[in-house]
Amino acid sequence: MTHPNSVVVTDQLESVLGEVISKFPEDKLFLVMDENSQRYCLPLLGNVPSVEKFRHNIIPSGEENKSLSSVEKIWLFLSQNGADRKSLVVNLGGGMVTDLGSFAASTFKRGVEFVNIPTTLLSQVDASVGGKTGFNFNGLKNEIGVINQPLQVIIDTRFLVSIDHENFISGFAEMIKHGLIHSPDHLDELRKYDLDKPDYKELQTLISHSVTIKEYYVEKDPNEKNIRKALNFGHTVGHAFESYSLKKSFPLLHGHAVAFGMLAELYLSGLHCGFPDETLHHLSKWISTVYGNFSISVDDYEALYELMGHDKKNDGKRINFTLLKSVGEVEINCDCTKEQTFESLDYFRTINNA
Repeated sequence: MTHPNSVVVTDQLESVLGEVISKFPEDKLFLVMDENSQRYCLPLLGNVPSVEKFRHNIIPSGEENKSLSSVEKIWLFLSQNGADRKSLVVNLGGGMVTDLGSFAASTFKRGVEFVNIPTTLLSQVDASVGGKTGFNFNGLKNEIGVINQPLQVIIDTRFLVSIDHENFISGFAEMIKHGLIHSPDHLDELRKYDLDKPDYKELQTLISHSVTIKEYYVEKDPNEKNIRKALNFGHTVGHAFESYSLKKSFPLLHGHAVAFGMLAELYLSGLHCGFPDETLHHLSKWISTVYGNFSISVDDYEALYELMGHDKKNDGKRINFTLLKSVGEVEINCDCTKEQTFESLDYFRTINNA
């Protein structure tokens, strides 16, 4: 399944990648990955023509390595191995690797071509589309980066067989978000999907549907000035949860943080946009069942609110929320009071402890 912005969902990774790299000089091929993707994912590239010609750069695994120092190491690797404007960088891994590698490629010699092969469900349905690149800075997620489209994104669900359950549902949260903001039908098929016994053939279809939704917003608003902000649903509170968990040394996976953020923002949607109470109740129960608990107290509210103030989609000091009038009907740039935001955190704690 090929998508308009060169995202290919396939079980023929070898032939798709082989066709891409055949257009580049064999001495100008570079592969960026982390330790996990080297161990679990690199073997799937074994039958790709010319794969043995790639020069490898290995990044330590873990979100803490999504940093400027890692970008510098990729730049140094490219420079020392003769990379130039005719080179191709292939990023193999989860969102950390594709974000870092894409940023390094986008800025090295003012930009070289790159291909992303996302290997986690989160990176396949989220980081794979939209051209966002970058790294964490000053304790904030993705604070530094550029928007630059890859030459191609190749999605293959065979990589997901080795993913543990927690990382699997982390990616699933972004799919839930896509259903909530755009497609009740997609949301329904996600609710029916058996997360305990994943069917990877069925998942390939679901991923394609989810990617199509994200592409819809990216194509309408490539530089995130307007409607693309719909994709921020769950992320204003979710990023605050994620950053706060890092500060407290019990880091949440990104998708879990987004899922918890969606609970709070669904409540805000009811307050601000009239989102139906019955739908709110059913969705909150389902999401809480899938994602479990994240413990916060009233004493954490001020710190969380301050973190929300750093969201990149804010307008000055005003926190811009993306909220829902109903499933599939989005309202962007919503201005909620501090009291309403704290009330949503009260709701989150109530649901979380139910």
